[in-house]
Amino acid sequence: MKAAVLYGKETVKVEEVPEAPLKSGEVRLRIEAALTCGTDLKVYKRGYHAKMIVPPAVFGHELAGTLSEVSSEASGWNLGDRVVVANSAPCGKCYYCHHHQENLCDDLLFLNGAYAESIVVPSRLVEKNLLRLNAATQFIDAALTEPLACVVQGVEDLRLRAGQNVLVVGSGPIGLMFVVLARHIGCKVSLAGRGQSRLETGHRLGAERIFDVGQGDLLSTVQTGASEPYDVVFEAVGKPEAWEASVQLVRKGGVVNFFGGCPAGTTVTLDTGRLHYSSINLLASFHHTPKTIRQALSYIEKGVIKASDFVTGACDLSDLPDLFQKMAQGNRAVKTLIKVRS
Repeated sequence: MKAAVLYGKETVKVEEVPEAPLKSGEVRLRIEAALTCGTDLKVYKRGYHAKMIVPPAVFGHELAGTLSEVSSEASGWNLGDRVVVANSAPCGKCYYCHHHQENLCDDLLFLNGAYAESIVVPSRLVEKNLLRLNAATQFIDAALTEPLACVVQGVEDLRLRAGQNVLVVGSGPIGLMFVVLARHIGCKVSLAGRGQSRLETGHRLGAERIFDVGQGDLLSTVQTGASEPYDVVFEAVGKPEAWEASVQLVRKGGVVNFFGGCPAGTTVTLDTGRLHYSSINLLASFHHTPKTIRQALSYIEKGVIKASDFVTGACDLSDLPDLFQKMAQGNRAVKTLIKVRS
């Protein structure tokens, strides 16, 4: 089969790779939709991810499709089933799994290989995070399940409620999805980010106030234009300066979610007086759980989240190396559909 193989830093080749035989409890999924992701871009630029992928390996992790082969031990699944699969599954045995924090599992099993014609789904993922789609659900919509589940995790951690004044920092796919869910809950949402098309999308998706920080400083731009204090700040950029600004932008007694992961080894400086005397709550959301995977798919199948709002282009699998090179140079596409077969 054809697949995009990551060999190292900014080195991807599309080539023929053999299809691995199924082991007990596994299924083979014919990929019908695969989407690009900011995490994949980080992996591409870095050349690896210690927990998720070690090159050479087929990469990509947002996908949906149909089952083309089912091992006899994968009970309950049939050829032709339309499915979506998450990019990981917890062990179910460690301390964190037993305390409802499966996103922090000590033995998360990751799945990569979306940029290919098919993928083998390990038995643990078949058991815990392979979900059947409704007949009307489009594959391209279902492929958004994994990133949306991470956003759902962030929403749950924040305990968002109707009427809260929320600032989303970052106009990428994660920030835009958060805008939609916060508005769906009944929050008043502002969005600070870069890129005219992304900011226009954010406004269309429900952000009432838009702050374009492409030409200025995040903190001063928002402080100058904000009409009332923010109960919640959701940071979806992953830069130390954005973390620091977020703490300055939330109200006394408010909550900041450091959702965006900063580069390894970076640090932040926070005003301890402000944190203490303003009773500011800080938290960080990471990854997803089987529960939030299912909640995400439910949002998609109810039409709350639609691929048409996030997928801004398409690319043949053979052109994927060029696409990632452009993404690394600052391509502002939100998400791109990878057409894995001609």
